[in-house]
Amino acid sequence: MRPWDHLTLMQFAWAFLAIIGFSLRSNLRGWRVFFTGLGGGISWAAYLIILYYTKSMLLSVFLSIILVCIYSEIVARLMDTPVSVFVICVIIPLVPGRSLYYTMRAYLGGNSLEASRHIFNTLMISGTIAIAIAIVASATNLVMRLKHRF
Repeated sequence: MRPWDHLTLMQFAWAFLAIIGFSLRSNLRGWRVFFTGLGGGISWAAYLIILYYTKSMLLSVFLSIILVCIYSEIVARLMDTPVSVFVICVIIPLVPGRSLYYTMRAYLGGNSLEASRHIFNTLMISGTIAIAIAIVASATNLVMRLKHRF
């Protein structure tokens, strides 16, 4: 799969629609729903494109989360909304639900070696997401402090 083909566009659209559904379920209204959906689509498309070029899942997750957290910071300030509203919604496509499912399946099936491998993968992705969010939040905090100081 090439990064700029119709499959990437289709997956962008599905992520966009899924996050719109999640946003509506979370009682968001108005333009916030559109912008959270757009952020969700961007996060998944960025992940696919970066994965194609780097061949590294963790680097792809890290860079995608950095990108959509910056997006969330900008949109939240423009819409006068807490950043967490956007960050929570836009990272959902990259949350390692599949790895958690395979972990539980292997564990319940008695295959502890495979379960250990999947839980390690899950923890690596989750840690990468947390680190990327912390980096953008810290950088934004620093920039805002410097902006108000000078």
